Amino acid sequence: MKNRNQQVKIQHEHDYSTGQLPPVTTHGGKRKGSGRKAIEIDRGSLEKLGMLQCTEEEIGAFLEVSVRTIRNRMRDPDFAAVVERGRAKGRISVRRAQMRLLEEGNASIAIWLGKQLLKQRDNIQLNGPSNPTQITVEVIDGILDRATKNKKSR
Repeated sequence: MKNRNQQVKIQHEHDYSTGQLPPVTTHGGKRKGSGRKAIEIDRGSLEKLGMLQCTEEEIGAFLEVSVRTIRNRMRDPDFAAVVERGRAKGRISVRRAQMRLLEEGNASIAIWLGKQLLKQRDNIQLNGPSNPTQITVEVIDGILDRATKNKKSR
């Protein structure tokens, strides 16, 4: 019986004078087609799960595979593209629903979309002794940030 060092040496012996590279060995054994077969994952279901913004854990649970399998498959650009395409379609669907609500006159969605898409902000009006002063939320955030920094530096 050969010891481990002899086995490794035999695996690396190759005649490089022919200019051909040694055959590629894959995991699972020396026979072609050996090893565990890849689990088939339906691309349609995968895209639909992406549309629902499912996490890797949720995708694995639905497809009855491990999270590790999903993470390994996400390294494959084609697999990851299917998931990302589904997620993009899901975001478009949400935006479409928001616009439908906006067209129906939903005031709260109109305000929220104005803040998100048009960079609109709430103005806070303070009544002082002489005249009203308007301060934006950004100004208040800046004041709070400076106060926090001053407190830490003491």
